[in-house]
Amino acid sequence: MRPKGTKAELEARRRRAVAMLHEGRTLSEVARLVGVSPSSVFRWRAMYQRAGEEGLQAKRHPGRKPKLSARQRQRLAKLLLKGPRSHGYRTELWTLARVAEVIEEHFGVLYHPSNVWRMLRAMDWSCQKPQRRARERDEEAIQQWRRQEWPRIKKSPQRAP
Repeated sequence: MRPKGTKAELEARRRRAVAMLHEGRTLSEVARLVGVSPSSVFRWRAMYQRAGEEGLQAKRHPGRKPKLSARQRQRLAKLLLKGPRSHGYRTELWTLARVAEVIEEHFGVLYHPSNVWRMLRAMDWSCQKPQRRARERDEEAIQQWRRQEWPRIKKSPQRAP
C-alpha cells in the first residue's frame, strides 16, 4: 500500500532518513524518528547507494488514470450544484445512479455507481438528504413563536431552597 503524503513529502522523508544515516545514526533510530519500519530505511539506503538522489524520488501512483480530468470534475461539481431538477429529475435528491447519468450525458463517460461514490468522496462531497419542509411553512411566524411563546412554556430547572 502506498504511504500517505504528497510526492514531495515522501521524497523529503527519504532524504531526511538518508541524511540521518550519514550523521551516524542507526537504522532503528532513524526508523523511529521518521516513523517507518527499519526495513524501509534499509531499502532507502540501498536505493541511495545504487542510484543517488534519483533513487529517493517517489514513484508515480499505481493504477488507472481517472476517466475525468480535474477540469471536468470542477465542471461536474458546478453541474451538480444546480440540482437534480435542472437535469430533468422530479425530486431534489441526487443518487449515485443519477450522478452517473449526468456524467455520461455531459462527458460521454460511463461510471458504475460505486465508482461515482469514490469520485464524489475524492471531491470532498458527502452523503446528504434534503430536508422535507411544508410548502405552507411560514419562517417569520416560526421565529416569532420561538422568541415569544417558547421561553414562556419552556421548563427551567428548579432552584434549591
